[in-house]
Amino acid sequence: MFEQLGVIGCGLMGGSFALALKRAGLVKRVVGYSKSPTTTERARQLGVIDVEAPSALLAVSGADIVLIAVPVAATEATLKSIKHMVTPQMLVMDVGSTKGDVLDAARRAMRDQMGSFVPAHPVCGKELSGVEYADPDLYKGCQVILTPTERTLTAKIKQAQEVWTALGCRVLQMSPESHDAAFAAVSHLPHLLAFALMNAITSQEQAAHFLSLAGPGFRDFTRIAASDPKVWRDILLANRKELLEQSRFFQEQLKIFENLMAQEDAQGVEQLITQASASRAAWHLKHHNKPC
Repeated sequence: MFEQLGVIGCGLMGGSFALALKRAGLVKRVVGYSKSPTTTERARQLGVIDVEAPSALLAVSGADIVLIAVPVAATEATLKSIKHMVTPQMLVMDVGSTKGDVLDAARRAMRDQMGSFVPAHPVCGKELSGVEYADPDLYKGCQVILTPTERTLTAKIKQAQEVWTALGCRVLQMSPESHDAAFAAVSHLPHLLAFALMNAITSQEQAAHFLSLAGPGFRDFTRIAASDPKVWRDILLANRKELLEQSRFFQEQLKIFENLMAQEDAQGVEQLITQASASRAAWHLKHHNKPC
């Protein structure tokens, strides 16, 4: 049981964490801060937080657990603004989708307080952002990746594992480098492709007609193109090295398909589709009971 949760960023992720902790009976009081006072006020009106803080520093004051739920590019400035209130007894986590840049920011900003910081990435979310969409079930059943440093206190890592587990999450631990390489492939590249596909279609004269004919396959493939622009701008740029590498792999495979189609090689095209279909089926069979 925590006495007080300090939430910095009362949107979908931060708000859902506050609601989940409240419902699980893990926290007595939630103090929240957002860059936009309107968001903080709305969070209080919705019962997501109990108290509005006028600054990030005051949201952390008196807290024994802190969640930073801001775009990854804002991580360093946020950590710098709260570092004077961070104590060895406090657990500080983020929810960023990239980890190498977050850890670099933490090293620069926190220094002696690094022991309290446990970088975390809950592998879940919605394409809709904002505290109105905060959901206590958002984290239930999802995977959470922890990427602590050599300076992170063992007790804080254990505490972080216990918190996420209590919310119904499966917790894994890995290096930030492994994390960023993996998620460039299975998360960041799919988002990049969805953004690019929407722009490719809407740049054509017949875009409205094409889109009027789109069905469930198009809807499913492009759902993530509706994601928060600022959040994904930061993610794509922060993990650009790994993402550009994955983009090259994708373009190589696309080129293979294009060459076979140009040659009207039906057997070759079918073989590639069969390979992809079998890989997708095997993945689904292994993971379909694991949401998020």
